[in-house]
Amino acid sequence: MAARWAARCLRGGREGCRLLCTPTASTLTSDEVIQMRNELFNKEKKRQLSLHPRIEKIEVKYTGKSHPGSVFVMNKALSTPYNCAMHLSEWHCKKSVLALVDGEVWDMYRPLTKSCEIQFLTFKDEDPEEVNKAYWRSCAMIMACVLKRAFKDEYSVTLVRAPEVPVISGAFCYDVILDSRLNDWKPTNDNLRSLTRDASRLIHEDLPFETLRVGAKVAHEMFQHNKYKMEMIEQKASQNMEGIVTLHRFGDFVDVSEGPHIPRTSFCFQYEITAAHNLQTDQSDLIRRFQGVSLPVHLKAHHTVWHRLLERAKKLVTEEKYMEAAAEHHEAKEGTEGKAVSI
Repeated sequence: MAARWAARCLRGGREGCRLLCTPTASTLTSDEVIQMRNELFNKEKKRQLSLHPRIEKIEVKYTGKSHPGSVFVMNKALSTPYNCAMHLSEWHCKKSVLALVDGEVWDMYRPLTKSCEIQFLTFKDEDPEEVNKAYWRSCAMIMACVLKRAFKDEYSVTLVRAPEVPVISGAFCYDVILDSRLNDWKPTNDNLRSLTRDASRLIHEDLPFETLRVGAKVAHEMFQHNKYKMEMIEQKASQNMEGIVTLHRFGDFVDVSEGPHIPRTSFCFQYEITAAHNLQTDQSDLIRRFQGVSLPVHLKAHHTVWHRLLERAKKLVTEEKYMEAAAEHHEAKEGTEGKAVSI
């Protein structure tokens, strides 16, 4: 019965709508939680902008291969690496995935806070490791948004975390806890295709990934309904003297993520949610690991290759496999004089 209800909710048909429960006054629906976090994100972003009532100018020196030495006069706390790319060429705007700001990996839409040197990273760089990480991280966040909304208001969905697994693991992942009534439910191929269609809609909306660094108190207010995110916030805040936590948002979906992320959802091209595995943990709740695979618009694959990637992405990605894959990855880099394998 639970499987049939879940399938109806995923399809979003009329029959599924009749099954919706009326939430109690003390609970919020998934959409209400998303909206609450989005409003708090906007409020904090506006507050931070108000700290710079006067526009201050900064100098940004471009140190890339083309136009080296170019200096841009930008607006402090407003201008982003993407704004700098606009001064170079359309190619830089379309191909740049991340920026290096004084050697630090930086989101393309994260405001610059001081005069600095900048260069841009793409998928076809000699060493695309940071770009690949950002891409996998962003694909997982898109999947989290889909899962949070997929079951409407009939079933609860608690987002736990996105394991940081490398591209060579074969799949990006997000761990979630579904309503206990779905413990016996196993998603069918139709269910997975439905989730993939929802992800494709987000990709086609071409939504930018925004960055916001906030105090732990603000992050707690946003994620007070999720004990796993609260624990993550505590951990991340304890790692720096200021107690700062980094959030990311695309559309109206906000998540706790250090980043960096790709510039926009449209950087994804081939994208599919492939599997959901039950994890054996010491938690009382059943944790599911949803997995998927994707290729960016800059690196399209032949359908035969894509089919092989899909089959590989269905296999469970574990922490043990991650460590093994990471070790192999570093050995491969050393054996090729530091060149990393592209996504």
